[in-house]
Amino acid sequence: VQLQASGGGLVQPGDSLRLSCVASGRTFSYRALSWFRQAPGREREFVSGLNWSGGRTYYADSVKGRFAISREDAKNTVYLQMDNLKPEDTAVYFCASDNKPWRISQSPEDYDAWGQGTLVTVSS
Repeated sequence: VQLQASGGGLVQPGDSLRLSCVASGRTFSYRALSWFRQAPGREREFVSGLNWSGGRTYYADSVKGRFAISREDAKNTVYLQMDNLKPEDTAVYFCASDNKPWRISQSPEDYDAWGQGTLVTVSS
């Protein structure tokens, strides 16, 4: 599966953004999907993920209550709605796909497909 992320941009603290990740390939609907982010000089970190059905989701503590992940299999798309953005959310955001559809792994090594990344900058 190939992934293409979009939706990043420059926003002010407190603003919202919605990231999208469109996948190509027939197996999209039977994959777990997650978002990671990487800030300059830091390691890639897990942000949020959902299992193949979307029935289970998981969020990093730093974004819980502010971000929401969802998937629309008819459009082969996974979204990350980000509200009340903070300067510390500034990073390149990556979508990733896992061929173990039942799990939501927080380890980048468990993902076998990655999007190219989209930059989110939160600054006043």
